[in-house]
Amino acid sequence: MEIFHEAEFWVGVGFVLVILLLVWKGVPGMLGKWLDSRAAVIAAELAEAKRLHEEALALLTDYQRRAAGAEAEAQSIVSEARAEAERFAAESRANLTAQIERRAQAAQDKIAQAEAAAMSEIRALAANAAAGAAEKLIAARMDEKRAAALIEGSIKDLGGKLN
Repeated sequence: MEIFHEAEFWVGVGFVLVILLLVWKGVPGMLGKWLDSRAAVIAAELAEAKRLHEEALALLTDYQRRAAGAEAEAQSIVSEARAEAERFAAESRANLTAQIERRAQAAQDKIAQAEAAAMSEIRALAANAAAGAAEKLIAARMDEKRAAALIEGSIKDLGGKLN
């Protein structure tokens, strides 16, 4: 029996004894239960991860929808602001044009008044000059004899003009 002297034999026997001891103590069953519980925990974690993934996808879809709505609302606000700015610019142009026309009309009125005042002043000066020239001319050509004849003629005509 030389086999009992071999170290490999005793290692093999020890290995078999350890395996038998582990089987007798129920280690494979405990190991199976532990692996089953670990598998159940992993399955629960996977289910939770799947649920969280679905929630994240739902949130992403909701945020994308909200972002699209916000984008549309922003575009609407921008177009309304542009339209309001165009309306304001048109009103400003119309108000400015009306103000320019009013000021031009007021300037034309002042010019017309100044022209009328100048014409009145020129007429008054011309009348004064004519009266002065007539007075000088009459004084130069009028002697006492002619003046008396004119006064007599005016008195005779006065009777016919009063009736």
